[in-house]
Amino acid sequence: MSYLELKAECYEANLLLPKYKLIDLTFGNVSVADHARGAFAIKPSGVDYTQLAAADIMVVDFEGKVIEGTLRPSSDTPTHRRLFQAFRGAHAIVHTHSRNAVAFAQAGLGIPCLGTNSCRLLSGRGTGYSSDGRWGDQIRLRMGNRKRDRRAFPHLNPEEVCAVLVHGHGPFSWGPSGANAIETALALEIIAEMAYKTLQLNPAATPISPSLLHKHFFPEAWEGCVLRTGLKSGDCER
Repeated sequence: MSYLELKAECYEANLLLPKYKLIDLTFGNVSVADHARGAFAIKPSGVDYTQLAAADIMVVDFEGKVIEGTLRPSSDTPTHRRLFQAFRGAHAIVHTHSRNAVAFAQAGLGIPCLGTNSCRLLSGRGTGYSSDGRWGDQIRLRMGNRKRDRRAFPHLNPEEVCAVLVHGHGPFSWGPSGANAIETALALEIIAEMAYKTLQLNPAATPISPSLLHKHFFPEAWEGCVLRTGLKSGDCER
């Protein structure tokens, strides 16, 4: 993948952030990586989205050195870089400041899985995708210790879990393309909004049952249970 192609995909993905109202002002960014070349493209810092051009997109290598571009890379570049180093299957990373997801991140709370429409994104493990308050520090501050940086999300399978909330900061999502990672970021914000409103209406609302969550988070496993045993779905749930 040429740097021109990398920058073009990154540029197009960044334009989706204001389109889907996932950012305010110049907050947020998308990066797109070419792991074979050890480099990624990312939005420059402080450039208004209405004035952003493909030529403005920066290209940075996995060691943090600017390869192409005359502006300053996003201040979140170190985080994107460490995530790409840790998650080799991620082609794109999206960081937004979508308001509802950020509210959960700032409160130090995971997004509870309160309905079946949330299950495909939320695994329900522990506090969902909320950080433990240290993940952001591990990624941002331990730049001199790559081994520890790459273990910043030790319990996550990036192919299953495609988004996190970093405590006190906001959401990051990733995927096989810029458009896919944006879609995940949008879904996360929608789920966060629904959870926030549900808890406003009923502060005592509880997450759905683990069996129902598993059914929707791993539908292929659920279908396999039914196919292998000949049982009804309710039997698998028990």
